[in-house]
Amino acid sequence: MSDGRLVIGSRRYSSWSMRGWLPVAAAGLDVSEIVIPLQGGNTEGVKAQSPSGLVPYLEHNGARIWESLAIIEYCAEFDQTLWPKKRRARALARAIAAEMHAGFRALRQAMPMNLGRDDYAGLGQTEFALEDIARIEHVWAEAKAEFGQAGPYLFGERFTGADIMFAPIVARFLTYQPPLKTLSQDYCQAVRQHPLVDAWYKAAAEEPDEWKIEKYETLR
Repeated sequence: MSDGRLVIGSRRYSSWSMRGWLPVAAAGLDVSEIVIPLQGGNTEGVKAQSPSGLVPYLEHNGARIWESLAIIEYCAEFDQTLWPKKRRARALARAIAAEMHAGFRALRQAMPMNLGRDDYAGLGQTEFALEDIARIEHVWAEAKAEFGQAGPYLFGERFTGADIMFAPIVARFLTYQPPLKTLSQDYCQAVRQHPLVDAWYKAAAEEPDEWKIEKYETLR
């Protein structure tokens, strides 16, 4: 019997579910996964399972957490490597994770996550989306320069909560292929090759066709 459950939406589209699932998997929490097909709007199935009516939602040993950053913090109590060990690095990691959580709305709207498309290159490059991308590249470069020289991720060898928060952005960049600097391209490849990210992609590819949402499959 598992220690709880994790409620997520369709892996193909649900960027926030990805941010919830990755730390749970990294920390090795023993939970049952409930995957609810999203519908491109309000999903009654999610409302029936999550107190916020949103995904992700984690229940574990009596704890109830319905917010992605809170899930990362909770999982870090079991796997302390989810945040950098050094205080200054940890502070920056939390700051950029929070910025990702609260910002970059133009990018998210212009380039919705779709892990199943490889023909969206060049789409979604609005003025404000490109401004968001420039800020993201600056954040990545700053973290890499100060703390990430020893490995492929933002803070070195370990895949941290900051990388988790940006993993769906990486997925968008791989799908829509906006112009990126070499450092950003290398970082995107490193995140994509992480075993847990790859496992998420493989599970997304196995979702049934009837879960697809037309408006996300017909972008032009």
